[in-house]
Amino acid sequence: MSSQETPRRPTIADVAREAGVATSTASVVFSGKANVAAATRERVLAAAADLGYAGPDPRAASLRRGRSGIVAVVLEGHLRAAFLDPVTTAMMDGLTDGLADLSAGILLMRDEPGEEGAAITHAPVDAFVLIGCSGRTKASLEVVVGRGLPVVVIEGDAGGEIPRITLDNVAASADVARHVHDLGHRDVALVTLPLDSERERAAVTPERIANATVDVTVHRLEGMRQVFPDAPAISASGSLIDEGVLVGRMLLTDPATRPTAVLAQSDLLAVGVIRAAEELGLRVPEDLSVAGFDGIEVDGLGGLTLTTSVQPAVEKGRAAGEQVARMLGGEPGMTQHLTCVFRAGTTTGPVPR
Repeated sequence: MSSQETPRRPTIADVAREAGVATSTASVVFSGKANVAAATRERVLAAAADLGYAGPDPRAASLRRGRSGIVAVVLEGHLRAAFLDPVTTAMMDGLTDGLADLSAGILLMRDEPGEEGAAITHAPVDAFVLIGCSGRTKASLEVVVGRGLPVVVIEGDAGGEIPRITLDNVAASADVARHVHDLGHRDVALVTLPLDSERERAAVTPERIANATVDVTVHRLEGMRQVFPDAPAISASGSLIDEGVLVGRMLLTDPATRPTAVLAQSDLLAVGVIRAAEELGLRVPEDLSVAGFDGIEVDGLGGLTLTTSVQPAVEKGRAAGEQVARMLGGEPGMTQHLTCVFRAGTTTGPVPR
């Protein structure tokens, strides 16, 4: 062998020969799929250590299975922003649980505008999970379907026979709004999640709703307006506390137009609104009632407990993982519908006198 050549990678056959056992016996030691006598196991591991054999080549195993052992998760927008939201991290925890039997890795992919699905087209993965299904992700969905790979969509209109994990966003938002209505509030403002990929922070108009591509936002707004049909709304650029502060200032600064209650489409936005209210010297809930949506653990509320709708974020992810596992096992995927639970907190109260 010349000095330019790369040393050959030791194989399981080399290890078996060194240990004086059958290749099948050496394979069993590394797979852990059957019991092997302790002395034999130690002899095989010692031979592997001497030869520098670290274990089966995962690329070879992938080729034998015809799989990569990777499931791609497609999120829209910046990944760093997505993981500032505890709902996303809880959902990813659940997804990992759902995929546990596959021992699959997870590849996070950003759904970029203008890339025409290049990464999604060529990514060496076994299946896809799309979070949401806006205009951009629908284009990605077409690419994935064209590849013939299993795909599950979490909270989005996938169309056709694509398995979905859905949430009762309309009914759950209506429950929160009804609670505020029962407290006597009629002058209410709404803070929504982004309506589309532009993520514009602006007043929500009928035209913007007609062109909206984020189903979660549209459905939660529909539930809110079942109770408060004429409530003004402002869309935030994301589910972030800082966004809630900015939109809160827009809604609360002018006493002449200030509502008595604000309903936000996420808990992080609701916390931001509360902070904006505190900046202006308003007390929650004595001067302003605020409610959110998600049921996450949030800091910065002092002794307050947020009124919200608690969504099953972990279960959403787990359900998606389980459907991916089903499809990779040759079974058809199924759509699953999950529900939220209303939680009355201390951030809402009667209309101030």
